[in-house]
Amino acid sequence: MAGEPPSPAEEPGATNGCEQCKDFHPAPEIEGETPMGSERTEMRKRQTSAAQETPSSTEAQPDEGNRGSNACCFCWCCCCSCSCLTVRNQDERTRAASHEHRTDTIPDSEESSTPTLEDVNTWAQSFDKLMRTPAGRNAFREFLRTEFSEENMLFWMACEELKRESNKKQIEEKARLIYEDYISILSPKEVSLDSRVREVINRNMLEPSQHTFDDAQLQIYTLMLRDSYPRFMNSAVYKDLVQSVSEKSAEA
Repeated sequence: MAGEPPSPAEEPGATNGCEQCKDFHPAPEIEGETPMGSERTEMRKRQTSAAQETPSSTEAQPDEGNRGSNACCFCWCCCCSCSCLTVRNQDERTRAASHEHRTDTIPDSEESSTPTLEDVNTWAQSFDKLMRTPAGRNAFREFLRTEFSEENMLFWMACEELKRESNKKQIEEKARLIYEDYISILSPKEVSLDSRVREVINRNMLEPSQHTFDDAQLQIYTLMLRDSYPRFMNSAVYKDLVQSVSEKSAEA
């Protein structure tokens, strides 16, 4: 009818929709080719998927960064690449190497003459007489090694060496080494001391002297006297030594 607007089908250029919507109408399929509409649909799916994944990936990156940087502080486990863990491992290896080096420098035994039968019999009279002679200390140290408590004798000997030192710098250095080797809870050669003695040592370490470890040395001496010495007198180490010295004395 005149005056009525033309229907959409009659508008010029109108086919399957307006120009803006033509992308949504599939084009006629040509054999051997993928329909353009399917390509556009697939492309939109990929773009939508990529758009949805991008924010989540962006948000995840800071979290991963924070987790990596704070792993040492906030969780009990940590990756091998963590710088803090690497430094900690290096410190532990350095400390262990230092302990091994100082252990290697400790002689297996003190220089001493071969004990006589009289010397060996004297050791049975008192622990004090045993500890007075290098040969007695060597024999007792050999026994302590079988009981995995050699550190008690090593600590006592280190304290005796410290008492003979007069140079202030050497005193400070030796006191530090004694603390690291025998007092620190991180040391594999830590000796058994009560809390009172440890507090005294910590105060004394502020100004180390020849007598910094006197209380600790006395406590370890008493421990060896009451605990290890009686077992030493009944041990194969002591009995074999008595037999060996007796045979040499008889031959002479």
